[in-house]
Amino acid sequence: MTVHVDVVSAEESIFSGLAEFVALPGESGELGILPGHMPLMTRIKPGTVRIKLPHGKEEHIFVAGGLLEVQPGLVTVLADTAIRGVDLDEAKALEAKKRAEEALASRSAEVDYARAQAELSEAIAQLSAIERLRKHGH
Repeated sequence: MTVHVDVVSAEESIFSGLAEFVALPGESGELGILPGHMPLMTRIKPGTVRIKLPHGKEEHIFVAGGLLEVQPGLVTVLADTAIRGVDLDEAKALEAKKRAEEALASRSAEVDYARAQAELSEAIAQLSAIERLRKHGH
């Protein structure tokens, strides 16, 4: 059994196709969506959306948070930002992490602390996504 999955960001459609299973970072832990899952709408946290394709392959998409909507036969991930695993740029993620850390370290009045923290957690999530992809030999 499969379910149609769409992963879209404000800029573009990142993934559209059939999947046997989708795992993503829910607000209170990892969410697993199988075909026939009850309708659901929830926020998701920065992390990796793993889509198990019918032929045993897995698609990894990094999302910087967003919304998950499950309808009969359709799973939609509306991501704030989405980057396919194959497009993750480690250097860019490391650079973002360094910038966020510096902003947090200075903590001057003009630094938006919450934003710097969000950018840091996004960069760390990207780096861990890159790590995981390496382990799976993609």
